Amino acid sequence: MSDQKSKTVLSFILRFGLSGILLWYLFSKIDLKATIEVLKSADVLWLSAAGFVFLICNFIILFRWWVLIRALDLSVSLANVIRYYFIGLFGNLFLPSAIGGDIIKIIGLCKDSSEKPKVVASVLLDRLSGFASIVIVSVLAFVFGYRLINDNSLVMPIIILALGSFMVAGILFNERLYEFGCRVFNGLPKFKKALMDMHYDVMLLSSRKKEGFKAIGLSCLSQAFFATSYFCVANALHQDISFVYFLIFVPLICVAAAVPSIGGLGVREMGAAYLFAKAGMESGIGASLGLVNFIFMVIVGLIGGLVYVFTFSSGRVQRDSSDTVIARQKS
Repeated sequence: MSDQKSKTVLSFILRFGLSGILLWYLFSKIDLKATIEVLKSADVLWLSAAGFVFLICNFIILFRWWVLIRALDLSVSLANVIRYYFIGLFGNLFLPSAIGGDIIKIIGLCKDSSEKPKVVASVLLDRLSGFASIVIVSVLAFVFGYRLINDNSLVMPIIILALGSFMVAGILFNERLYEFGCRVFNGLPKFKKALMDMHYDVMLLSSRKKEGFKAIGLSCLSQAFFATSYFCVANALHQDISFVYFLIFVPLICVAAAVPSIGGLGVREMGAAYLFAKAGMESGIGASLGLVNFIFMVIVGLIGGLVYVFTFSSGRVQRDSSDTVIARQKS
């Protein structure tokens, strides 16, 4: 087995182990029987609404990526953007959280475009706009809902998120700082040039502020829809909790789920159980919110798997047909 394959297998085992340990610890601390009874009595209508809202949320995120692609003048078809977006969701179930899906999107679009730095820039900006929305939505919800929550322990995570987002954006959109950081790669001139090319493509967005604000607006909308999906699941489980809690907690859960694991499994449930306990929700119910959300992820991810299977198969058939025609012409 090669070193690369060994690292891949080890990475998968570690992520699988982390998810397993966290779930084991979580379920050892909750009343499992009571939680199962609540899940059995779940309102199917509310669950269906939650699943529909989750799907709409993904289409909003897809449109956000398309807005950024258009803003960068990247020549790729909408069909391929949709294709690799959903295949990326499928990859998120197995690869290191959302980062794995981003890599799939980059590799996929790079096959159909010679403008590789722009492809990377579009995915990076898409990710940054997502983090910007997490900060904006959680901060606004916390400010307006502080009296309801009255918990100072959430202030520091929100501040760290805000500072981190501003720092990354400040470096990315400042040529001097970015170039200074890239000096680390002086020994790899080609890689350094690729990073600088990506920076110049990102800077295109600074002259197209309208598209940038549109992307951030779509990100905030997607966060609101995502929080609504959790809210619907909570109602399905007969939990009467203010929507403000979901606007504050769900963005933080999204950040926690980015920890390398199997699709965020375990980390998400721990985060949901911990945060929603502050709203008076039992830990088992809070964990169930995360588990139901993971089920929605799997369902949408499997759609991406089907997209991959059918498009890969059709592409193979077309290539085989072309090879046959060429062979006949030569003969």
